Amino acid sequence: METLSSLESFVRSAEAGSFAEAARRLGLTPAAVGKNVARLEASLGVRLFQRSTRRLTLTEAGERFLGEVRGGLSTIQLAVANLASAAGQPAGTLKVSMGVTFGRDYLVPMLDTFLQRYPAIVPDWHFDNAPVDLIAQGFDAAVSGATELSPGVVARKLAPAHRILVAAPAYLAQHPAPQAPADLAQHAGILLRSPQTGRIRPWSLRNRQHDEAPVDLQQRMTLSDPDAACRATEMGLGIALVSLPHALPYLEQGRLVRVLPAWYVDAGHISVYFSAHALLPAKTRAFIDSLVEHFNQQRLPERFSAL
Repeated sequence: METLSSLESFVRSAEAGSFAEAARRLGLTPAAVGKNVARLEASLGVRLFQRSTRRLTLTEAGERFLGEVRGGLSTIQLAVANLASAAGQPAGTLKVSMGVTFGRDYLVPMLDTFLQRYPAIVPDWHFDNAPVDLIAQGFDAAVSGATELSPGVVARKLAPAHRILVAAPAYLAQHPAPQAPADLAQHAGILLRSPQTGRIRPWSLRNRQHDEAPVDLQQRMTLSDPDAACRATEMGLGIALVSLPHALPYLEQGRLVRVLPAWYVDAGHISVYFSAHALLPAKTRAFIDSLVEHFNQQRLPERFSAL
């Protein structure tokens, strides 16, 4: 296991370009990572890194060694993780990334049943609307809307990622409700910035006949959080285009209503993302299976559909 720790410190340092960043990803101190790498170099009898005060670069031998051990290290780690289960049950820390409001509303409710079934798993859940690098940041899984797959990552679809137009009943009492997408240009818009780009994305509406139309609202305000947009919309400040999971609690309580209910934005799917490695840790497989079961039991695929 000491050699395994040294190998992991070497690989993560090579990927990060520094002992400090590798230490952050591994949950160690930079000194500990440096000692692990030095121990590995001493064992191999070869220098793997050229060190300077500013940079950490691989030697020619280090480059060759990295290419030979990187894939094997992942396989060994997964095998060890699966063997280290408690009484044959999935075990270990489960690091998952999810959106703040989405995770709180739809994933936290599954915790009680999940932990009763898998008491040896310790959830380490990160609530953040910004995208994460699943592999580089050491996450076992991430749950989010449509995301471009990075190398070594696969996705399992959970539900449609539809966006809808919403407004408060009070707003529609004071402003004529839009009858067609072109009418949106006469209304105040509560717009959302993309957490990926920081920009306002020009979404296109569609209907069952596959007609398309732009979302052409007046820019009354711009927010970066979908729940904040729902709350501002509830105050009667304008019309917002938000994902259906965020709007759903407001719609079910009558605090918001759909605008142009025949129209919606198809943003792909909400998915759970995880490593493409064939030997998936038992804790991760248990989480994915439980998540799919939870979504189906709560009828979330149907409830998240705008159709």
